[in-house]
Amino acid sequence: MTRLLTLLLTLLLAACASPKLRGTGDLGLVIERASGQVTLVDTSRRQPYARIAGLGDLSHASVVYSRDGRYAYVFGRDGGLTKVDLLEARVVKRVLQSGNAIGGAISQDGRIVVAQNYTPGGIKAFDAETLELLSEVPAEYAPGSLSKVVGLADLSGNRFAYALFDGGEIWVSDFSDPRRPQTQRYPAGQQPYDGLVTPDGRYYLAGLFGEDGVALLDTWQPEQGSRRILQNYGRGEEKLPVFKMPHLRGWAMAQGNAYLPAIGRHEVLVVAGGSWQEVARIKVKGQPVFVMARPDGRQVWVNYAFPDNGWVEVIDTLSGQVIRILAPGKAILHMEFTPRGEAVWLSARDDNRVVIYDTATFEKVGEFPAQAPSGIFFTSRGNRTGF
Repeated sequence: MTRLLTLLLTLLLAACASPKLRGTGDLGLVIERASGQVTLVDTSRRQPYARIAGLGDLSHASVVYSRDGRYAYVFGRDGGLTKVDLLEARVVKRVLQSGNAIGGAISQDGRIVVAQNYTPGGIKAFDAETLELLSEVPAEYAPGSLSKVVGLADLSGNRFAYALFDGGEIWVSDFSDPRRPQTQRYPAGQQPYDGLVTPDGRYYLAGLFGEDGVALLDTWQPEQGSRRILQNYGRGEEKLPVFKMPHLRGWAMAQGNAYLPAIGRHEVLVVAGGSWQEVARIKVKGQPVFVMARPDGRQVWVNYAFPDNGWVEVIDTLSGQVIRILAPGKAILHMEFTPRGEAVWLSARDDNRVVIYDTATFEKVGEFPAQAPSGIFFTSRGNRTGF
């Protein structure tokens, strides 16, 4: 009898200790910028399941994921890099790696996490398992001059491309040997303010704030150097005051075309992905911030800078026309599609809530409270280049 009771007690304790089984493919997190916390969410159930505090200044935070989707790496504005376990809903480790940071990326093999920094200017590489500092590349574009780094994106071969805002260059650093990175430099133009890599990882594009145009680098043939595209856009036209810089990581690639936010204009540019020539301009309500394609490429959703940031417009990529205008809430800062695109989640910062829309019917299908939500990031990003 004693042995039986011991066995039953052991089984009971084991059952109590076992965590709830959960996959990671439909999970994600929402940045709550005002409180320094993140809300963990389940996209299938359309609701949060945990909140984690203590992540520092999240006023301009971004997230990348491990390949298995279990771990989120949160980059805070204060230079904090925090590794979060989505299954156990806890902080695994947190390091303060700089004084002023603005995002990061993860390597093709998932073993290196790289942070891009304003202060001091440059990038730093960390072991994804332990967050041990492996190496750094100061963005010294001239003797004694360090640049803010923007537009960091992962490339094949454990390389990373990024732009130097002050230096006017695109750099590509190879971390094949993560403790001894090798860097190549390419001219970009005046004040590259953000960048992205195309979904196949081939082309890196850096938008220019100081002049009209976009710098493009073929990362498969970098020896050909960078070149300028769209350099005649807006020539001779007066730009509007820029209330919020567009986020180029939200540029959309759909149906072979790139949909780009026009700086200081109420337009979305349509550019042919093969020739990189402008093929159309779409008039919209305000200055675009994010221009994001539904995963199947049939729709492009656009949100705006103040004072039009309560609106969202939907562009049909077949007709090239705006087909729906929505007013989801106050200060729509970010959008994120579910992995297959049946729904889109939007952060309404000034309403302190996240709202969810069906992308076929444009009906609201869910919402939940959050403290000044901004970025929304789903684990499906973990298997996409440039995300």
